[in-house]
Amino acid sequence: MKLLSLLDQMFARMETPRTPMHIGAFAVFDLPEGAPRSFTRDLYEAISQLAFLPFPFDSVIAGGPSMVYWKQVQPDPSYHVRFSALPHPGSARDLGALVERLHSTPLDMTKPLWELHLIEGLADNQFAIYFKAHHCAVDGMGAVNLIKSWLTTDPEAPPGSGKPEPFGDDYDLASVFAATTTKRTVEGFSAVNELLGRLVSMARGANSSVRAALTTPRTPFNSRINRHRRLAVKVLTLPRLKAVAKATGTTVNDVVLASVGGACRHYLQSLDALPKDTLTASVPVGYERDADTVNAASGFVAPLGTSIGDPAQRLTRISASTSRGKAELLAMSPNALQHYSVFGLLPIAVGQWSGALGAVPPLFNFTVSNVVLSKEPLYLSGAKLDVIVPVSFLCDGYGLNVTLVGYTDKVVLGFVGCRDTVPHLQRLAQYTGDAFCELEAATISA
Repeated sequence: MKLLSLLDQMFARMETPRTPMHIGAFAVFDLPEGAPRSFTRDLYEAISQLAFLPFPFDSVIAGGPSMVYWKQVQPDPSYHVRFSALPHPGSARDLGALVERLHSTPLDMTKPLWELHLIEGLADNQFAIYFKAHHCAVDGMGAVNLIKSWLTTDPEAPPGSGKPEPFGDDYDLASVFAATTTKRTVEGFSAVNELLGRLVSMARGANSSVRAALTTPRTPFNSRINRHRRLAVKVLTLPRLKAVAKATGTTVNDVVLASVGGACRHYLQSLDALPKDTLTASVPVGYERDADTVNAASGFVAPLGTSIGDPAQRLTRISASTSRGKAELLAMSPNALQHYSVFGLLPIAVGQWSGALGAVPPLFNFTVSNVVLSKEPLYLSGAKLDVIVPVSFLCDGYGLNVTLVGYTDKVVLGFVGCRDTVPHLQRLAQYTGDAFCELEAATISA
């Protein structure tokens, strides 16, 4: 038995039939040269042994409103691990359509909160794995670390494993709850004292993330959603992103944000829905975590420069804001960051529970998060990982999410949108590539 943190509890309680709170990713692998016809079947049998499962994927949520904890169980392999096939030869569009349907289906909250789908039948001697897990059980960085633990840089090595350690229920639950409640109360008072002073300073001066949140305009992305998802993918090359970042004294993440901002400007102009004020993005920042921490990320709100036509000026505006936002978060203690995350998520959670989130002013327009998998090629039982695409979650009133994963020399952007409220999502991915080319021409050639 292990208690959920306050932040993990909020993600668990935000689950609704219209807004499933799981995150995921799909990874495409090249079959090893000379692989037998039974390769994917053998891999499925190996995965079904569940030897790769760390905490909390061996546990279910238990307890009541005042005390929520993980209870260790024995997961059923036949339920959690699925074997699927596309009609041969399966195209990227076929795979995307399948992942959209899988990602639109909520997890069963009475079982361990994850599923893994092995998918064969892809063209070009490839297969795919789609994995999803509830946000109360893993965050973006945790998911990347989990997937990395399954893989290896050695094509000859067996897949990695992470067998869970049993923690049992052999101690007094009431005592654990009392001790944890006392600890959290003390930490809460300490965090509030620290945050009060910091929030005042964060609201002052140029490039304030607090002021950016309070001036966020409403867009078509910010409306009531349903559970049906649409997925779009854009791949950018890391050397080109780094060249723009070096030429402008910014970061790769700033360059991506500027490209997404330019894409949103074009996309909303095409819908005759571009607001006068700039769109904003919630930008998560990971912080120090211990072995049992699930969600360890906070975030700040940054402008996307959609009111600025010049791509170089847009990047300059974004960089100034992100530099300040990251510095302010990293100056906080981990305790304060944890509570800052809870306070930031609370109005979204309350709005989602009440059904009013699609009607109140948004604090940001959508989230843009960034994680790195590996600079080196990775393998699963000798099969080389070609590409990995993140697939995140949506909240009511926030019908778009963009997550990017760095792998080898590529940065892969996964766009997730509500199927019925964000039309033509693939155009937004295409416009991101176009906006990056415009930014590259304006900065490298200048």
